[in-house]
Amino acid sequence: MDKDYSTLPISGMYESWFLDYASYVILERAVPAIEDGLKPVQRRILHAMKEMDDGRFNKVANVIGSTMQYHPHGDASIGDAIVNLGQKDLLIETQGNWGDIRTGDGAAAPRYIEARLSKFALDVVFNPKTTEWQQSYDGRKKEPVTLPIKFPLLLAQGVEGIAVGLSTKVLPHNFIELIDASIKVLQGKNFSLYPDFPTGGSIDVENYNGGKRGGKVKVRAKIEASDNKTLLIKEIPFGTTTQSLTESIVKANDAGKIKVKKITDNTAKDVEVEVQLASGQSPSVVIDALYAFTDCETSISPNACIIIDEKPHFLSVNEILEISTKKTVDLLELELKILKGELLEKILFSSLEKIFIENRIYRDIEECETWEAVIATIDKGLEPFKPQFYREITTDDIVRLTEIKIKRISKFDSFKADELMKRLTDELEQTEHHLNHLTDYAISYFKDLLEKYSKGRERKTVISTFDSIAITQVAANNVKLYVNAKDGFIGYGLKKDEFVCDCSDIDDIIVFRKDGKFVVTKISDKTFVGKGILHVEVHRKDDDRKVFNLIYLDGKTGVTRAKRFQILGITRDKEYDLTKGEKNSKVLYFTSNLNGEAELVGIYLSPSSKARNKVFEYDFSDLEIKGRGSQGNIVTKYPVKKIQLKKEGKSTLGAFNLYFDDATGRINKDSIGKELGEFQLEDQIICIYTDGNYEILPIDYNLKLESKKVALIEKFDTEKAISAVHFDGSTKSFYVKRFKVETSTIQKKFQFLTDHKNSKLILASTQGNLLVQIKYKEKSGAEKHDILDVISFVGIKGWKAIGNKLHHHKIIKLNPMSQS
Repeated sequence: MDKDYSTLPISGMYESWFLDYASYVILERAVPAIEDGLKPVQRRILHAMKEMDDGRFNKVANVIGSTMQYHPHGDASIGDAIVNLGQKDLLIETQGNWGDIRTGDGAAAPRYIEARLSKFALDVVFNPKTTEWQQSYDGRKKEPVTLPIKFPLLLAQGVEGIAVGLSTKVLPHNFIELIDASIKVLQGKNFSLYPDFPTGGSIDVENYNGGKRGGKVKVRAKIEASDNKTLLIKEIPFGTTTQSLTESIVKANDAGKIKVKKITDNTAKDVEVEVQLASGQSPSVVIDALYAFTDCETSISPNACIIIDEKPHFLSVNEILEISTKKTVDLLELELKILKGELLEKILFSSLEKIFIENRIYRDIEECETWEAVIATIDKGLEPFKPQFYREITTDDIVRLTEIKIKRISKFDSFKADELMKRLTDELEQTEHHLNHLTDYAISYFKDLLEKYSKGRERKTVISTFDSIAITQVAANNVKLYVNAKDGFIGYGLKKDEFVCDCSDIDDIIVFRKDGKFVVTKISDKTFVGKGILHVEVHRKDDDRKVFNLIYLDGKTGVTRAKRFQILGITRDKEYDLTKGEKNSKVLYFTSNLNGEAELVGIYLSPSSKARNKVFEYDFSDLEIKGRGSQGNIVTKYPVKKIQLKKEGKSTLGAFNLYFDDATGRINKDSIGKELGEFQLEDQIICIYTDGNYEILPIDYNLKLESKKVALIEKFDTEKAISAVHFDGSTKSFYVKRFKVETSTIQKKFQFLTDHKNSKLILASTQGNLLVQIKYKEKSGAEKHDILDVISFVGIKGWKAIGNKLHHHKIIKLNPMSQS
């Protein structure tokens, strides 16, 4: 028997279905609504918890079941959403093992953990009188279209969702700052909002762009050096866990980018990941390397997309806050209007009740035989009083009067009734006052939220400006550079050839050839750079102290020329010519000078030349430093036999100013922070710390100091004495000491105070004339002042000496008066 098949056209069906599906995912799953900042599943969870609320904790498994009455979400997705809400620690109070966002540990099964609505949620999220309701998916229940939340919840919690062809990512912001910003909106003042993460750390918001598309923030872990061999990670970037962070460090170590000996995750109540450094590693350099090569620094790109009028919109966080604040004011106004109506009704019925009882109208109905007669009799009795009411008296009002029990009538107290009327009237006047001063009322509402719920919600993420890290300078040396000068190859795979230096596998290498050409290329296993290699080294771009000295023969004229030049901006793998580019040109002499040194060389001309003086000296210090493309100065027009170094040169570069940036803890040449003075490359820096240590430092732009612990930082002068006022914890007295640095080891801290835990440095100076104002209290209680000349008070002693005791009275305050 033949079957009858119907042909159905599918043209257009896919497009229609796909659009329906995309719209459903965007509106019903992934993207929050502007009204309450919640996704539908979150809204249903909170509504279900409110319906279940009796003040006690409920099993999460029960909450999941109750939520499924409003929409058939999967139980796993509801459970994940509840855990996510609970971990935000705002709307839900939790009990049991809810996991840990810091370590990545998951929550226990729903049957083992419990939840209830927080006091904050009960205060700001729910109000059935101002809620718009709709039928649930099966028509058996009613659920809120949106919840009447009187708080910028979306910005406080943050949200992330991926829909079809659309995504949203709103970062969490600080509770207190959001309320302060809402108050500023109401006051017409400007405000700024920046993310704040529960994991702490620090954040660079320079490119935040208000949370809109195209913006970006950088987030860093908080890393401290507990000693020269150990780093402690105390806070982690948002979006990472201690497990993922540890794995990224292991990966960077295996790749040779950093060198660590051991990593231990000691996280319990507080985050603590211990990183033990390999021998010879500088803590400050490794910290930078951790930021450069691991998840200790991450970038987050916000994308604030929300649903407004059932359509997705891309807004800034400021716009979202302004909309939320206006919505809160509208809800407060609606609540006040509802309250006003309720108060008017209470006043009206209380007045009716009093008239009904005091004027004994209830007795007039004793003779009535029908219900209609009862109603008419009461209405007639109320007639003289009707003008005083704010609305007409209805049959329903009269029916309510007939329902008053005899017991209440017999015990009616006119005085108490007047008191109730006065209380209701006062409340009505207050409500009308709030309605007439709605902005002030809203500001008061937000301030009340601050007072009740702000404790423990201070900012956790420090806003700072991150200094840029040159990854080539902080990467650990994980390969060895070799050169085959004859055949023209360089690389870390040429282990049978000449060793050049240790370097990183991300370094650039500069190669100079005998024909006067050079090229910069990225290091690899084996790279051909041209035969006749003269010199190879690691290239540091923008090194304005590196100077190359060159003498070359011009192939066309036979003239020998000398030049001094720097190599700053170049294109990788492009060949550059240091000569005039003529055929048969060649390099006769070449040096690379770290600090612009200019040596003295001897020039030996060919014996067959016609020059009278066949041997003479040439001083590179007579040459100006020019660009790499300059042709150079003429040394001789006669053939040169050889050139020899006569005398090592000194730097011809002028001194440079150094600065210390408190914000980043770095030394720089960019005029950022406190000026430290003029330096040459061989000079050193002395840093005195508040914990009573001093340290001699080289000029190293990769060093990072803890700014808060730096008491004094300046150019190191071995002849200058250090004056220090300190408190000795063992004797509980103040002392003054003066000493010169006797140690020579650099980058090692030396404790010049006693090692008692309460010992501390009060002030330190190298100034020649230091006066200290002392405020002290005598036994009689009188406060007095003295001025101490430190140089006259104490002589120079050893750096370990405790010094002279400052005062026998109780010292209240010490201030340096003049340093001249």
